[in-house]
Amino acid sequence: MPKRYFLTTPSYYVNSVPHIGTTLTTVICDVCARYRKMRGEEVFFLTGTDENGTKVMEAAEANGEKPQEFVDRISGEFQKVFRAMHVEYDDFLRTSEPRHRKAVQRFFEILREKDQVYLDQYQGWYDVSSETFVKEADLVDGKSPDGNEVRWVEEENWFFRLSGFGEALLARIEADPTFLLPATRRNEVVSFIQQGLRDICITRANPGWGIPVPGDEGKVVYVWFDALINYLSATGWPDEGWESIWPADVHWMAKEIFTRFHATLWPAMLMAADLPLPKHVVAHGWFTFGTAEEKMSKSKGNVIAPLELVAEIEKKTGCKPAVAVDAVRYSLAALLPYEGDTNYTRDEVDRRYNADLANDLGNALNRSLSMAHKFVNGQVPDGECEAEALAAIAQAKSEFESAMEEFRVNAAVEAAWGLVRFLNKYIDTRAPWVLAKNGDPALASVMRSMLLCLRASEGMVRPIMPFAADEIARQLGVPPTKDWDAIGKESKLPGGGELSPPEPIFPRIDPKTASVGQAVAEAAAAAPAPSKAPKPKFEPPAEIEIGDFMKVKLQVARILEAEAVEGSEKLVKMQVLVGDEQRQIIAGIRKSYDPPDLVGRQVIVVANLKPAKLMGLESQGMVLAADGPDGGAILLTPEQEAPEGTSVH
Repeated sequence: MPKRYFLTTPSYYVNSVPHIGTTLTTVICDVCARYRKMRGEEVFFLTGTDENGTKVMEAAEANGEKPQEFVDRISGEFQKVFRAMHVEYDDFLRTSEPRHRKAVQRFFEILREKDQVYLDQYQGWYDVSSETFVKEADLVDGKSPDGNEVRWVEEENWFFRLSGFGEALLARIEADPTFLLPATRRNEVVSFIQQGLRDICITRANPGWGIPVPGDEGKVVYVWFDALINYLSATGWPDEGWESIWPADVHWMAKEIFTRFHATLWPAMLMAADLPLPKHVVAHGWFTFGTAEEKMSKSKGNVIAPLELVAEIEKKTGCKPAVAVDAVRYSLAALLPYEGDTNYTRDEVDRRYNADLANDLGNALNRSLSMAHKFVNGQVPDGECEAEALAAIAQAKSEFESAMEEFRVNAAVEAAWGLVRFLNKYIDTRAPWVLAKNGDPALASVMRSMLLCLRASEGMVRPIMPFAADEIARQLGVPPTKDWDAIGKESKLPGGGELSPPEPIFPRIDPKTASVGQAVAEAAAAAPAPSKAPKPKFEPPAEIEIGDFMKVKLQVARILEAEAVEGSEKLVKMQVLVGDEQRQIIAGIRKSYDPPDLVGRQVIVVANLKPAKLMGLESQGMVLAADGPDGGAILLTPEQEAPEGTSVH
């Protein structure tokens, strides 16, 4: 049986419920797992909760609960959040489980048999909040380097001979530059080891909670020593069959638990037990909150709850709940702080949603399908895809693969969106509406190229946004892409296939109705409409100054979609592209223009007009038109094509 691809999150400490930071690591791990499955690999994805330790017991007591009741409840919250975020883990290991206790105690016995642990008297400071021992020299104003209170501890404990593994660890790091990633943090580990390792205390006096030391039950195994072994216990070790999973292919975590524990202590423990080391250990940076200096943390009370963020997006946009989940997943992957830290705020999530999902991906899908229904009867044409489009797909796919080999998920997202942005530019350059108007035979090839780019994008976004990918596949009338190698193959988008009408997946977030403004907008919508005032007599406008005219922002826009407003004889609802922003504009031009004929046209719009409601629909601008001799409208258009968003003077 071939070894499964084994990837892990850290074992999350259960002193409180999960936040967006813990969700980040888990979703990133899930993206990697889904990608590996598409590559045809058997995957084993582990996550779980770290439930032993003094801090957990004290948190339970402070909450008026017994430790087991407390960890059962908090661990359940982690599982609930991860499942709600579309995380498909294979195992959720809790360190209070019997299988883990068995593995930890056997691991301890092996180290004792190999003389890698010994009894000695421990005297020193202990940081309960982070469950770490602190040297006197490292105290800052009587507190730990993390600013936590410390306690003086004097007790007999077991020590692990960590000091003897410095050279072996440095040799392992030098032999494989990809063992510890990214390189900046690998260098920190090398510096830490070169300063000299010292033996570490790995037990505490038994407080009635934790894993007892075998043969010495007055002590429990130190929580960090215990928690690291979860990666091994999940494989079934020490029983038969564990080799089909171990060693781990990648451990994912945040940087604060990287240098001392996962990059130094854990590999030394494995060396001491004569067990294989993990292939890669990857540590990402922190999400900060509001300022680059302030880490998001439970203790500071500045965390963002992931499911609350999902609910906010759903409320702001009216999108499907699963789409809101995917939108948060996208923001986590795109904003992954791989090397530095990232300021993760609601405003940035909203901006990414509008710019990347609604404008880029949503716009590409809606434009392509609208034009396919208008120009090629709503079917995939039989034309051969153009070389330019095939090259763009191949490049994006290659860049995605290279990024994932280095675990740079954010760079993989950028590669996928490179193809989406290419598609939007390709549509503008090849101008299918012009080809259709001129009866150009290249239309079939251009339209199929556009649709194949969408098909390839569906495959590449699938590990990140599985539900949205399903929606794209459904609208393209094809089965979901399960095989990574199939991405870009024309055979996966056969000619003659029926296309569904375009259905926007990502309704835009209107900044005016987001957060606090949302409640105001809802209250306004619920208020009764005022009675119509008598139409005033027309008076010619007075002369204005040039400064008055310059207040009007005129821009070139392209009509992406157009449809008649139900219940109105003259109104047309249009989705127009102004620069990189998609807007909805309602115009009374139906008597002069058939809505399908408007798709693809460029028009001039007043871009800074205050939004207004017409028949309950918001219009975010105005198209300019001249009065026709029969009272109809004559749309003003540029004499030649201009980039969307170009200013008009």
